Amino acid sequence: MHNDPEVIVRSPQELVGDLNEQQAQAVRFRGPALLIGAGAGSGKTRVLTRRIAWILTQFGAWPSQILAITFTNKAATEMRERLSALIGPVAQHMWVSTFHSACVRILRRDGGRIGLKSGFTIYDTADCERLVKLIATDFNIDVKRYTPRQILARISDYKNNLTGVRETLARYAPDFRPGTRGFRIGRIGNVEELYAIVYAEYQHRLALANAVDFDDLIARTVELLRTQPDVAEYYHHKFRYILVDEYQDTNHAQYVLVRELAGVDSGERPSPDAPGAGRRGPAWITVVGDSDQSIYAFRGADISNIQDFEQDFPDARTIMLEQNYRSTQTILDAANAVIAHNEGRKPKKLWTAAGKGAPITGYAADTAQLEAHWIAHEIRRLHEEEGVRYSDVAVMYRANAQSRSLEEGLIQAHVPYQLIGGTKFYERREVKDALAYLQAIVNPADGINMRRILNVPKRGLGARAESIVTAWADERGLTFWQGIEQADRIEGMTTRTLNPLRRFAAMMTQLRAFAAEHDRQPSQVVAEVLALSGLLEELQKSTDPQDQSRVENLSQLQSVAAEYEQNTPDATLAGFLETTALVADSDQLPDEAEDSGKVTLMTLHTAKGLEYPVVFLTGMEQGTFPHSRAMEDTSELSEERRLAYVGITRARRRLYITRAAVRAQWGRASEMMPSQFLDEIPDGLIDWKRREAGVERMRSGWGHGSGSGSHGCGDDWDSELDEFGGWDDDFSAPSYGGSSYGGSSYGSSSYGRSSYGGSSYGSASRSRAASHDDAAPRFGSAARKRSSSSSSGNGGAHFSYGVSGSPSPSRSSSHSASRSGSAASPSSRSGKVTTRRTAPKPASSLDKDNRLDINDFHVGDKVSHDSFGLGTVLETQDKGRNSIITVDFGSDGVKRLMLRVAPIEKL
Repeated sequence: MHNDPEVIVRSPQELVGDLNEQQAQAVRFRGPALLIGAGAGSGKTRVLTRRIAWILTQFGAWPSQILAITFTNKAATEMRERLSALIGPVAQHMWVSTFHSACVRILRRDGGRIGLKSGFTIYDTADCERLVKLIATDFNIDVKRYTPRQILARISDYKNNLTGVRETLARYAPDFRPGTRGFRIGRIGNVEELYAIVYAEYQHRLALANAVDFDDLIARTVELLRTQPDVAEYYHHKFRYILVDEYQDTNHAQYVLVRELAGVDSGERPSPDAPGAGRRGPAWITVVGDSDQSIYAFRGADISNIQDFEQDFPDARTIMLEQNYRSTQTILDAANAVIAHNEGRKPKKLWTAAGKGAPITGYAADTAQLEAHWIAHEIRRLHEEEGVRYSDVAVMYRANAQSRSLEEGLIQAHVPYQLIGGTKFYERREVKDALAYLQAIVNPADGINMRRILNVPKRGLGARAESIVTAWADERGLTFWQGIEQADRIEGMTTRTLNPLRRFAAMMTQLRAFAAEHDRQPSQVVAEVLALSGLLEELQKSTDPQDQSRVENLSQLQSVAAEYEQNTPDATLAGFLETTALVADSDQLPDEAEDSGKVTLMTLHTAKGLEYPVVFLTGMEQGTFPHSRAMEDTSELSEERRLAYVGITRARRRLYITRAAVRAQWGRASEMMPSQFLDEIPDGLIDWKRREAGVERMRSGWGHGSGSGSHGCGDDWDSELDEFGGWDDDFSAPSYGGSSYGGSSYGSSSYGRSSYGGSSYGSASRSRAASHDDAAPRFGSAARKRSSSSSSGNGGAHFSYGVSGSPSPSRSSSHSASRSGSAASPSSRSGKVTTRRTAPKPASSLDKDNRLDINDFHVGDKVSHDSFGLGTVLETQDKGRNSIITVDFGSDGVKRLMLRVAPIEKL
């Protein structure tokens, strides 16, 4: 059958002739289990597709016997296109899909065996949260204390670990029965009982609605294969070769799913030497991944799946791909150096034949806003002077909150950009409303979507009407839709409510009939829904300018449906809804060949799997990146380091790393220590355009009684200010929080609100700045002593700006800067403004020095800290004036402390 004319037969030389030796070995490998350790940019997609073609043409497999799993629809589409070029059109009919898409196909076919009808609805996050809110209301749960998102996270953990409802109820709430109305959770504060009860009720209501969430797609497929032996046997016989990409990102449920589909635990052992190898016994498994790029533990990914592959599959072979085809050697050397600090990893060192390339560019800014301004102006310079396309540039950050200052910097520099990770198309209100109509048409039992559209657009059916129908239907074990259909039988129903209910029921019945007649033309169904429901008419009549864009979004939805029809031979309305439900974050990214004309802004997690000629890694500070949550947990810190490795290896030709000396955290200005990841990159790889921020140079200059420039700040302080227009000519330095240094006022504007280049510094406009907290942090006149929790947020640097001699509680005068932007210093309030060109008397907290010598501290030494008590020194770093020690304080965790300012004593 492998000689089917649809399959293009390739010779061995055609398939491996242009591969390196390790890639060729991976493609040719003949055996039951193979782990391809594919480093970043090592050509893993090419190896995977060539291996599939090799299995077809050299092993004699049929296309239907191959299951290839990817993590995104985009990756699946790319793999299918490459396969089409290799083996012909038959590739379009192979199972090349994401885990979730493959599970949907299995459940549509066989889910009825476990009580799941084929027309089931796939709930997205918003639907799930709405369902949890309904349950919380019924069970009198405080949703402010136990948020739906928090509850759903625990439910997701249960499902990812294949922990069922019966197990959780037996352990935490044995008396609860799902479906119990008016249930009240007895023991207040017993969070495990609460989670178990909501989980059970959540699954019960999903079943009533014939719906599943994303985690169910995996968990229920495992349930199907484990409880229905004949179904499992069918798939064991069908899939003889299973290939899984990004294996390091699999969670426990996905790991079990692969084993169940392959029949690994059936008791049979495959024989690689037998004729027709791979066709009897368990399926042959190929997994591709890189343990150094495992960054989704927060989603349940289990790095041990790839680390323990050889133990899970005793006959496994591991082939490492270390030649990189993406980046320069300088970039790879930096990535190798950072990841080498993670313990317990399989040795791997990326290399390239592309040459050394340009050095990494480093820049230390004074604030997050100035960091953003420098990045924006450097991107503009690259574009104007070096011809770099804006679409070839990506700016990456650890947390979404960092995007604000970056956006403002790009806006001021007139650099076009696109932000990845904002409100997605299918999550926009009007699109969700239209899709809810379609879901309710396909699956009338879906109470969540039926309730959503009951009064959208408004038709006189508010919360009271919804609650009356719900209560009546629940008492009789009916669905919400059945309650609407039988509204005439509801006692006490007023004519004012009954008439619009009848009209709604008639409209939905009409739409269902239309959908049945046009099932293979989803775009026409979308058009009918928009017209008959009144959704489109309401928006078109609106005078709100934003509603015009909502009309355009609905038009786009109809276009998406039409495109689906054209590209899908067996298109159906349910199939279209399935494709919209399975869209991933990365699927909204433009193709690499497409010139969007915009710089891309995204989190490092979103950047996984992507690459750009020019990459800016921002916020390289302790507490920002690595994140403050990781500072006291070794495993989380290892994941942060893997995230840094991913970020570094996104860059092809040019890599920039930037940091800010001061960053606003919870409305306060926090001094940020440089990220430890910067320490791990060999210094010779980085060309620092500005190694220290101005405030750091200023402290250093004051502390040593010297420094270049008239005020001992060093040239870098002035250069950063000059680049964006400089300070007012009358002033030599900014004021901090309205206080003057040495009794004199320095600057008539609060720090961060001076005018740079004619625009309000740190914001797109003054009005926008006013709508947020101050565009840049302002420093209080009294140093604030931080609590241990806030200290860990910036890497344990227990010090802050101020002019008082020692840490003390903040005073109201610390926020004395006026809204107009002028600093209310003592002299300015009296009507006199004093200016100087000479170095001011150093503020003692900026200049603070405990006079402790790093050479006096050694691993194992005991120290005492004013806040954390007794601790043990784990590591010392000699960085001159800014030397650092890492100390384990037991229950208070591990802290990195700057020696000259930390309130410690060596014992």
